[in-house]
Amino acid sequence: MAEVAQDPRRAALADWLAEVAPGSRDLRPASGDASFRRYFRLDTDGGPRIAMDAPPAQEQLAPFLEVTARLAAAGVHVPQVHAADADLGFVLLDDLGTRHYLDALDADNVDALYGDALDALVRIAAADSAGLPDYDHALLAREMALFPDWLLDRHLGLTLDGAQRTTLDAVCEALIASALAQPQIFVHRDYHARNLMLTEEHNPGVLDYQDAVRGPLAYDLVSLVRDAYLSWPEARVRGWALAYRDRAVAAGLCAPTADDDFLRAFDLMGVQRQLKVLGIFARLWHRDGKPGYLSDLPRVLAYVEAVAPRHPETAPLAALIGQLDLRRRLQEAARPCAR
Repeated sequence: MAEVAQDPRRAALADWLAEVAPGSRDLRPASGDASFRRYFRLDTDGGPRIAMDAPPAQEQLAPFLEVTARLAAAGVHVPQVHAADADLGFVLLDDLGTRHYLDALDADNVDALYGDALDALVRIAAADSAGLPDYDHALLAREMALFPDWLLDRHLGLTLDGAQRTTLDAVCEALIASALAQPQIFVHRDYHARNLMLTEEHNPGVLDYQDAVRGPLAYDLVSLVRDAYLSWPEARVRGWALAYRDRAVAAGLCAPTADDDFLRAFDLMGVQRQLKVLGIFARLWHRDGKPGYLSDLPRVLAYVEAVAPRHPETAPLAALIGQLDLRRRLQEAARPCAR
């Protein structure tokens, strides 16, 4: 009780739950995420539930509630909303369990579990995207600007000279052009192993979709199979990518596409996302005081190092990364205490 008393929002959440969830008890932390949202697990007379605390000053509930309804209508396994108060910033949800894909995946089960995830991704892509924000030129460019602003400048103390900046800007423009040329569909925007729950029925349960947009077909696919938190052999990654292409064609989401053309678009989409993630993970430490993502920076950089030399649009980025000696610099900056 002392812990609740020292946390006014948790105390207010407990009071709200007493009104909307008969028999609510044993409110306990479930998880946080990279935003200001917090999650609590509790027991109710209707079974286990999850309570979300989304402070209204920092997090808006309306997009979460709207996107939840759209995905549920498309047959995606998302938590049912049992109660919500957008003014308070509280939501009561189904509890989809405690096993994330990140904890469950191994070399033996990954094909089956990713098969389920790719099937779910087709349902997400086919969901109603009318009126969602567009993953347009401006948004794609803002995301990639996080790379020089937060990773290079703030985290590593590097300032690009004029020629280097011109090189990076040209690469980013090519990546944007490729993304905008893809079929534009419903995009989860953070579809990876930490946001997929292993469930006995209708696997997987899908979380953290409130930032959904209308955007490129390959974006969520890259998030899943080139995950910032775990890596797989490239041959398997490309196999999963083509398997998704086949599912998307069958669902009418895109026209039949040659393997090389689809994989090129997939690769370029991946570089865009990975530049964004490198910047976000650095920002989470320097702005938000969250060092836990720093250990994943080398994995994300490795994706860019492997893919960028394959394509003329991104080969100059590979050369720039080598010129800046980013891998060594990341290793030297690995300890948060050096802040």
